Amino acid sequence: MRIVALVGQKGGVGKTTTTMNLAAVMAKHSRVLVVDVDPQGSTTWWAENAGEGLPFDFAADVDPNNLARMRELPYDVIFVDTPGSLEDTTVLSAVLDAADYVILPLNPEPLNTPALVRTIRAHIEPRGLPFRILLSKIDRRRPGQLEDWEQLVDDGLKLPRFRQYVRLYAAHSDAPLQGRVVTQYPDTRQNANAIFDYTHVAMELMAIWANEPATVGSK
Repeated sequence: MRIVALVGQKGGVGKTTTTMNLAAVMAKHSRVLVVDVDPQGSTTWWAENAGEGLPFDFAADVDPNNLARMRELPYDVIFVDTPGSLEDTTVLSAVLDAADYVILPLNPEPLNTPALVRTIRAHIEPRGLPFRILLSKIDRRRPGQLEDWEQLVDDGLKLPRFRQYVRLYAAHSDAPLQGRVVTQYPDTRQNANAIFDYTHVAMELMAIWANEPATVGSK
């Protein structure tokens, strides 16, 4: 089993979208659960709009005692959408103490970078958790945006990141209201790249896991 925490101190970086869509791709071959522990309830609202249509199981829980026991559940992968604020760290700490991998989405807005670094230094590195930054909401119509942010993460911050990135598409913005995840997008030319991005992030994640043993949570 793998427990994956999606973490981000700033809102709007793509944390919930990444949670739901990676879960959807993984659910093609694994038993997957998504747990919403964010008081804003964005993931819960998305799941409610989907009704019975999600390809994975879903739960909302902010009880640290229950979160500490997630590994007892009968799933191959659990994705946890964590709070967008670090003011109350009780729930986040419970999730990270149970997790064995962390994904930190980062969209190309400079003010998001200090918050991401603080989160890593204060909560992730002290636990020895493996993690990757996922560049999100990349607008390929803006020349050099992707390359600039790759260089910032690689050379400036010197932090690990996914090679695959997620582009900015209306399909992702519309999906929560429609109750859809990426594996349910209409197979159109417009959606092809949106489907490609999250499919390949999931494939990269599985390749990383194949070379990195599970850590904290599996002990």
